[in-house]
Amino acid sequence: MSNNDLENSFKQLKKTIPLLLKHKIPAVPINYALWYTYVSNESASLNEILDQAIQHNLPLSKSKTKALYRKHAADDQEVDVWELRQSIESMIVELSQSVKDTRNETRSFKSTMDTCMDDLAKVEREGLSMEEVMSLVRSLVTQTKQIRGSTLSFSTALMDAEREISRLKDQLEQSQQAALYDALTGLCNRRYFDEELATQAMRPNMCLILADLDNFKIINDTHGHVMGDLILKASAKKLQASCRNGAQAFRFGGEEFAIIVPNCKLDMARQIAENMRRSIEKIGVRDKRTSQVLGGISASFGVAEIQKGMNPLALIEAADQLLYKAKSLGRNRVMPMSNR
Repeated sequence: MSNNDLENSFKQLKKTIPLLLKHKIPAVPINYALWYTYVSNESASLNEILDQAIQHNLPLSKSKTKALYRKHAADDQEVDVWELRQSIESMIVELSQSVKDTRNETRSFKSTMDTCMDDLAKVEREGLSMEEVMSLVRSLVTQTKQIRGSTLSFSTALMDAEREISRLKDQLEQSQQAALYDALTGLCNRRYFDEELATQAMRPNMCLILADLDNFKIINDTHGHVMGDLILKASAKKLQASCRNGAQAFRFGGEEFAIIVPNCKLDMARQIAENMRRSIEKIGVRDKRTSQVLGGISASFGVAEIQKGMNPLALIEAADQLLYKAKSLGRNRVMPMSNR
């Protein structure tokens, strides 16, 4: 590193530390790296997001910080970790199958050795050979027993290896489940949502929107799950495009989505939900089998505002009850109804 680079880094660090203190951001390495990237103006999109967070005094959850770091501040080696994890999983699957095949072959070999031992023992019992032959037979029996013992040990070792591989696969699956994003829609997942809601619910003037695609099971049953997945992706894209001023969309589960809207009163959040509802109505997905464009997509929405003393679970329950009411009144609507 040259003296100029060192001097420039020191200047950026001098800007970063007061920024962390001013906004009460924990002084941990990931926050240093993220806000150092911010003051360095290395990523316009990151600066836009953080400027908005500063402007609206929005807290950043650990999950959101990690997501921003991975997208805007992490180096290529860190970004490649996910791809490496997938490669390792593929290798483990192949190795596990290989171990299973080898163990089956070992069992077969053991069975063959058992048969040979029985035949050799029979020769000895019936006294069909001279003393020299009997000596050889005894030697063969002894060697076969040794081979059988080695085979049993090898089979045990293979079983232990298979159990270890199974354990590693379970760890990988748990790690993938702990990821922040939904693989199908690209939205943040339920784990991310739970942490973000817990952070935002500590602040007043926050609303939660729950959205559920109408008659989605019928769509899946009639047009297939591939078409259903395309509709989920299109809906997620529409919801995310409608998010403004710190609002964020999540895949809540199945065909249900959640949108956290900070610094927002109920009337405004309801209008956001209404815009989302109209946006989803415009979705048209082409069925590749028939070339027919499937339209008539709709969603029902429930909107709830955080109240004093309300915890995140109570807020979810409030929004869910309003969503259920929207469904029971005929679907494709936002509840509560506008007071206007």
